[in-house]
Amino acid sequence: MSEVTEMTSTLPLTDDMYFAPLLPWQSELWSQLTKRVLTPQQSLPHALLAAGMQGMGKRAFVWRLIAWLLCRERESQPLGACGMCESCQWLRAGTHPSLQVLPLISMPVSTDNADNKEAASSTAKDKKAAKTASNTALKIKVDDIRALQPFIYQGGQGMRICVLDYAEQMTLAAANALLKTLEEPQAQVHLFLISDSPAQLLPTIKSRVQQLALQTIDPAVAVDYVSQALGGTVNREAVGTAAIEQLIQLANGAPLAAIALAQASWYSKRALWLTTWQALRSGKRSSVAASDYWQTQLNISEFIQLSELMLVDIRRVCLGLDALQKDIDLAASLNNYQPDEDGLEAFVNSLQETKIALQQNVQEKFAYDKLMQELAYL
Repeated sequence: MSEVTEMTSTLPLTDDMYFAPLLPWQSELWSQLTKRVLTPQQSLPHALLAAGMQGMGKRAFVWRLIAWLLCRERESQPLGACGMCESCQWLRAGTHPSLQVLPLISMPVSTDNADNKEAASSTAKDKKAAKTASNTALKIKVDDIRALQPFIYQGGQGMRICVLDYAEQMTLAAANALLKTLEEPQAQVHLFLISDSPAQLLPTIKSRVQQLALQTIDPAVAVDYVSQALGGTVNREAVGTAAIEQLIQLANGAPLAAIALAQASWYSKRALWLTTWQALRSGKRSSVAASDYWQTQLNISEFIQLSELMLVDIRRVCLGLDALQKDIDLAASLNNYQPDEDGLEAFVNSLQETKIALQQNVQEKFAYDKLMQELAYL
């Protein structure tokens, strides 16, 4: 299981993404690319790939770069789009004629619209339905790629940019259709592919794009950024350097994922999860009582995320490795009993099955009851 992918949710994309401050670990790459654009006889590659785990800021970089490339004042604004010119206003309105985005759900929307969408999805049922719809909407089909062709090949219209977010979600037919565009670059047309799972991209696609160097983040820079972002407190408790380093380690070095992890409502309940598991194992607490209690603490999706993190460290300890979480005594809890690999794998599979069941409108109480029963025998 990838800790970051499983534990981090993507932040809503708003028009602020175009004009957000540059992340500190991206300054060198930003300088290289902008100097290349502003230097006569040089230009960006036809196709660029921003790839890597969630939480490293690749989407933030891409949207910021796109805004700058389209900005009418970029010659005098090397640090980012001006935010005021006609092009920047079009971006804010989501109506820029020189930008096409697939899938449509990835297009940053105005802050006002984002607020309206959040209000419209205020109930748990609406949020569940929206999540299911979003997962479906990420697919990029061959007809979507074909629909881009007139935009790409129209010619004589200045710079044009196409963004394919979640590029690994392209169907095989869509990927093959995209190959033609990559093999026949058009003047002033730039393609940006964004992928959380670049290994799933066709080798023929990856061989025709230039990958942006976004994955190398200096650990000291990451610690400083996360410390400042958290403001010294999370869940009303002081956060020291050791806690920050642990968050970053759990997030595989991705600072934004570390911040999201620290701010997750379930992160502070890790020791409580361990206590519940031990009480269930010893028979001191019934699965029904545990289920009823946890339903007052976290929704089922949050409990699943918490369980996945705990299982990562339980597996590590069972293999003789040190636990990643130093602030809870996991090793002591496993001194007298360690689950076998088959049991751990079965519970992991049950968590995955529960995720699928929730998308099919299974009641959370039923899902919670089932997981607690299985946790008692882990």
